[in-house]
Amino acid sequence: MQQQIIQLCRKGAKLNRSCRFRKGNIINLPEMGKVIVAGDLHGHRRNFERIQKVADLKNNPWTHVVLQEIIHGGPEDDNGGCLSWQLLFDVIRYKIKFPDQVHILLGNHDTAAISNNSVMKAGKEMNRALQSAMQRHFKQHYEDIYAAMTDYMLSQPLAIRCANRIWVSHSLPADQYIENFDLSIFNRPYTLDDIERPNSVYLLTWGRRHSAQALTRLAEMFDVDAFVLGHQPQEMGWSLAGPNTLILASEHSFGCLLKFDLDKLYTASTLAEYIIPLNTIA
Repeated sequence: MQQQIIQLCRKGAKLNRSCRFRKGNIINLPEMGKVIVAGDLHGHRRNFERIQKVADLKNNPWTHVVLQEIIHGGPEDDNGGCLSWQLLFDVIRYKIKFPDQVHILLGNHDTAAISNNSVMKAGKEMNRALQSAMQRHFKQHYEDIYAAMTDYMLSQPLAIRCANRIWVSHSLPADQYIENFDLSIFNRPYTLDDIERPNSVYLLTWGRRHSAQALTRLAEMFDVDAFVLGHQPQEMGWSLAGPNTLILASEHSFGCLLKFDLDKLYTASTLAEYIIPLNTIA
């Protein structure tokens, strides 16, 4: 079983890097089709199943699904260990089945897992909880499987750029780092150093509570009209943040997804009209 999982991670990583829509670290989506964007999943299997049902990728070859932040949350084992690695491996299988339609963005919990840094969620240090569960399950094979999993994470793209000028990423650099943010990170392979504070991938995935002025400036820098982000908890599944930014969460019973057309123009406010509460999907 351990070799199957290692091969799964390697195949997923290869497909992440070879996606026909990927240039550098950005997935550039075309001027046709639809996009379904989920917020952070954090181990929520039922919401992942609902996303797959709405997408129906087998019958919708021009639909794209954007997922993020799969790990750290959801079911636990008898010792309180985090079992979200199980969902991550199923999400990789989904990517393998639909390699050019499923896009899994790098998030801050991924960078924490790669770097083995502490990251808190609901009062629990999630890397310790994830690693302890994997150690108990995989025993002597744990180190090889964990290494394969984090190698997979390092292959994930950083952002989605839609032809209709919508940008999707886990987060954005915080206000104080914007003017010094290194845009070259989108065009070159990122490294372990890049995901460490205060380097570019870290800044992109950890920023919170952006001002309206910062969001306007970032839209100018990235040459887009609207942002769709995750990362920041949303009690009711979504919110509008500033003039041009929609934030999604998909990790709880009030989680949401966003579904929009690639051949239409939107503002953040008009995008909000296309939010679907996940608990309305049977």
